Amino acid sequence: MAEFQGGENLLFLTDEQLRQGIEAMFFAYRGFTADPDRILATMAYGRAHHRAVHFISRSPGTTVNNLLNILGVTKQSLNRVLRTLVEDGLVDSRVGKADKRERHLFLTDAGEALERKLSDAQRARMRAAYRAAGPEAVAGFRQVLEAMMEPELRRRYYGIRENEV
Repeated sequence: MAEFQGGENLLFLTDEQLRQGIEAMFFAYRGFTADPDRILATMAYGRAHHRAVHFISRSPGTTVNNLLNILGVTKQSLNRVLRTLVEDGLVDSRVGKADKRERHLFLTDAGEALERKLSDAQRARMRAAYRAAGPEAVAGFRQVLEAMMEPELRRRYYGIRENEV
């Protein structure tokens, strides 16, 4: 198995090294989603529910249309997910004050508890990986992820990060 050695070699990756990186991403994603998947399975939920809960938590009061844009899913599939989350008391959907056609989404206390449980599991896994890799690797990893994003999604991601400050 070929190992990455110096930074100078990163400009001349072989197809085999790229294939290994692709496979590492697949397996890392499986690990990253494994803990939340186990939690969600006990509730008959899937990753779409997790993504919805995550982004509603990040932006309380977000509209359904904004969530559609962030998640990049169809209105029909998002409505299915939101319907179960609302029925199960995890999400509160409120009619907009300025525009009655808009629905604003908020997590209930139970929804916030679920989001914390899911994100705590992922934070623990990421924290351990980041500690093992070290600060330079963490910064490099973030740069790689950001460079792989579609330009519009990268702008959205930067916008979300700027709102945190």
